Amino acid sequence: MILTSLNLYQYRLPLDVLLPVGKQRIDHRAGLVLQASASVEGEHRQAEVEIAPLSGIDIDEQILVGFSRETLAQVQTALTELLPQLCGQHIDALLECAEHSPYPSLAFGLSLLHAKLMGKLDAIRPQTAVVPLIYHPTDVGKDLLDSKIAALGMDIHAVKVKVAQTSIEDELRLIYGILSTRSDLKLRLDANRGFTLEQAITFAASLPLDAIEYIEEPCQNPQDNLPFYQAIGMPYVLDESLNDPDYRFAMQNGLAALVIKPMLLGTIEKLANLIDTAQSYGVRCIISSSLESSLGISDLAHLATILTPDETPGLDTLSAFSQDLIVSSGKKHCLTLSQLEPIAQYAVDSKSQSALYAAKSEES
Repeated sequence: MILTSLNLYQYRLPLDVLLPVGKQRIDHRAGLVLQASASVEGEHRQAEVEIAPLSGIDIDEQILVGFSRETLAQVQTALTELLPQLCGQHIDALLECAEHSPYPSLAFGLSLLHAKLMGKLDAIRPQTAVVPLIYHPTDVGKDLLDSKIAALGMDIHAVKVKVAQTSIEDELRLIYGILSTRSDLKLRLDANRGFTLEQAITFAASLPLDAIEYIEEPCQNPQDNLPFYQAIGMPYVLDESLNDPDYRFAMQNGLAALVIKPMLLGTIEKLANLIDTAQSYGVRCIISSSLESSLGISDLAHLATILTPDETPGLDTLSAFSQDLIVSSGKKHCLTLSQLEPIAQYAVDSKSQSALYAAKSEES
């Protein structure tokens, strides 16, 4: 199957409410959409993927820290250099480029594009269950938070709660408020490395431990996670630790799960290998978003079905978006490719395409 056209677009989506990136907040999401067409023996396929590193600046004009190592500008430059080399090549060239890319978001996007062009996601029913995300909004009234908690359906058995965002007292009130409304819920806490060891122990010691499923990255220093577990007995989860380019899975006491953000980690093959290794030690793996648009969230829901079929992914971030992108999640407006800013477009002509097919036939 030969890549016959490659088109790169840029998007920028405003958010209706601020979204947390660690302790920082963003009011928009920007990224790229890469569309590809491929053909073989009269069969034509087309697919789009979102490539959006979680980087940039927050509402206070501060650089986002702790997530993507690459910038959107770096990825855009790399793609504009790469696309003319890819156009006219066999689609397996996508995997080769993904394997050698220094940028995880680009590596993931190229490997995902290959999978979609090969039809590997076509027959998959995406995960539809969600783990609702709850956090203290800083730009809207508390009523919105209260109404979201009150509206949780009885089919919801777990929620994710951002902590280490405000004061310990406020967050304890939030947690006990959730449980007073729905005592049956299990809480997945996410501290984003926001506590010192002493703060994490003080906070956790005030919680109803039987209602807490786990806490993500409780300590500023990951080496303090084990002492935290030894002091409290609360299982912990790794998230930001996986973004370290030198990270290699190692089993630790108290480690309950890995939160896997594909846009931050790399190729689908890399994700699958990490999941297989972790699960062999009994560690759960949960696919999670990097605040992608509806296009990216849809693809993550399909991947979660394939890679982690027994886990509910953490993909409850679309409610903050003002519009959908390419794939509708039910919002009033869904942007199409024609409404995005084109960055680069490449295609092979029919004569060149025929020659490529002939060359492939002679090789085989």
